[in-house]
Amino acid sequence: MSEKIQEFEDLIAWQKARELTRAIYEVTRTGAFAKDYGLSGQIQRAAVSIMSNIAEGFERGNPREFHQFLSIAKASCAEVRSQLYVALDAGYVDEASFQAVMRSAKETGKIIGGLRVSVERRRDKV
Repeated sequence: MSEKIQEFEDLIAWQKARELTRAIYEVTRTGAFAKDYGLSGQIQRAAVSIMSNIAEGFERGNPREFHQFLSIAKASCAEVRSQLYVALDAGYVDEASFQAVMRSAKETGKIIGGLRVSVERRRDKV
């Protein structure tokens, strides 16, 4: 069995959320996307929300609360994915960039979902 996670930074879900956030900031800094303050700010906030909610939920130290915060993080991940479609349709990102960031967003969402199921099992034992 793996050693117990002591800090939120050790969670793969948080690490993937951080990578996704970095990618979102990269694509929103260039071209017309950088000038669309509404969309670029919204997608940045949604990405930051993913990693923030994972961290906050973990630090609460309560499986019930952690599960709730993971649900919020997963929903923010879906928000990022939806906004990526807007960026693609508006011509702010090319197809290759869209696909790369979308892959990251989907992977992050799946990992958060798996962690949420694991936490749910612990939550239900409490």
